[in-house]
Amino acid sequence: MPTRRQFLAASAASALSAALVHRDLFAAATDAASGALPMVTVYKDPGCECCTRWCKHLSANGFVVQPRDVANVDEIKHTMGVPERLQSCHTAVVGRYVVEGHVPADLVKKMLTEQPQIVGLAAPGMPEGSPGMEGPKKDKYDILTFDRAGKTTVFATRGA
Repeated sequence: MPTRRQFLAASAASALSAALVHRDLFAAATDAASGALPMVTVYKDPGCECCTRWCKHLSANGFVVQPRDVANVDEIKHTMGVPERLQSCHTAVVGRYVVEGHVPADLVKKMLTEQPQIVGLAAPGMPEGSPGMEGPKKDKYDILTFDRAGKTTVFATRGA
């Protein structure tokens, strides 16, 4: 049986925890109402420079980005339901969506605004000229939607 002191300490901790949850829920509701962009968590290999550049691209376009260096990005892709044929070098989570590869920030915003019934967007491979893969060459590439069954549709086309 807990002592009076232990009971009071547990009650105080419980009240504080509830207050923090309510604060976070209020902040999330306020962000949603104000149109604030959700945080983007990016799972990437620690040594991948193009992933770091893509994170900077998102930040420059108003997103708060939280990079997560992981030893096995393939495991994250599998967990998030990214079909193998759509995979790239990094996988991100934004709101309820998955973003695979070098998807331009404006298309991430468009997805968040339109809220399609999809798992997410993918820019398969590593298209030259895409955000994070800037250089003299600009490939034409498709940004695809994908669902749980692996069905894809073209969301947008970019590049040359």
